[in-house]
Amino acid sequence: MIKIGDISVGDFPLLLAPMEDVSDPPFRALCKENGADVVYTEFISSEGLIRDAAKSVQKLDIYEKERPVGIQIFGANLDSMLRSVEIVEASKPDIIDINFGCPVKKVVSKGAGAGILRDIPLMVKLTAEMAKHTSLPLTVKTRLGWDHDSIKIVEVAERLQDAGAKAISIHGRTRAQMYKGDANWKPIAAVKENPRMHIPVFGNGDVDSPERAVEMRDRYGLDGAMIGRASIGNPWFFNQVKHYFEKGTHCEPPTLKDRVEVAKRHLEMSIAWKGEVLGVLETRRHYTNYFKGIPNFKPYRTAMVTANDPNEVFDTLNRVLDEVEEPAWV
Repeated sequence: MIKIGDISVGDFPLLLAPMEDVSDPPFRALCKENGADVVYTEFISSEGLIRDAAKSVQKLDIYEKERPVGIQIFGANLDSMLRSVEIVEASKPDIIDINFGCPVKKVVSKGAGAGILRDIPLMVKLTAEMAKHTSLPLTVKTRLGWDHDSIKIVEVAERLQDAGAKAISIHGRTRAQMYKGDANWKPIAAVKENPRMHIPVFGNGDVDSPERAVEMRDRYGLDGAMIGRASIGNPWFFNQVKHYFEKGTHCEPPTLKDRVEVAKRHLEMSIAWKGEVLGVLETRRHYTNYFKGIPNFKPYRTAMVTANDPNEVFDTLNRVLDEVEEPAWV
């Protein structure tokens, strides 16, 4: 049984990665219902939390049914990160996670996210001080290194563990790679093989099929898989992986009805969370993903992403069931 601190998360936990504009509470709840063992919020700016910026503060919202849930924060200023820990704790998550891996320019340019991979001593110091500052398990998400010439993830992971991290999730690319090329899991396996490592080591990057999850577990010996892009529009992915673990076969893909029902529930939860106007607006970005690959779907998608009245969206979803042919892959 793998544990993050004192939290039992299964024999080979599947974790929902923190994803900007994807990992909102409704989507996290849907993934949890469909087999995710741990879910993480979108990443939240420590500076935004201190300024009480509405967008940052709202990302702290969590549902009881999500647990165990981790809130992820990013930043490079020690004082800001410590103050943000106190704010995060008030939301009563199960885990606090530090983002040391986001590769986007606006984050890296401030020395945060993957930008901190150019300053390992600061990375370790932030981890150590934050671990002292909270009674919650502190976890870290990072990358192999800044670039190919600076991959020292075995050493870095051990230092983060010794600083107080209770688990580490490693994306199998450098910051220089962004999301290009294939994720390299060998250095992550080397972290796990380090005899001095005793915290869980989770792999991330290109876990896009049940077979790949099995490979991460059996060939690379990791403790769990953090799943990001494969879950977008596909909250069923976690149970698909677990079915494959148990049976060695693929389960049936979600039907058109399954997709419609998930889209409806997502909208209902979004409205309950943010109100009708914002709930309708913020669910729009998920429709394309839920119905990706379905032939001749554009008119329905257009209707859903332009409607301001939730009843219009529900009516369109009902028309999908009545008018759209079941995809050939079902």
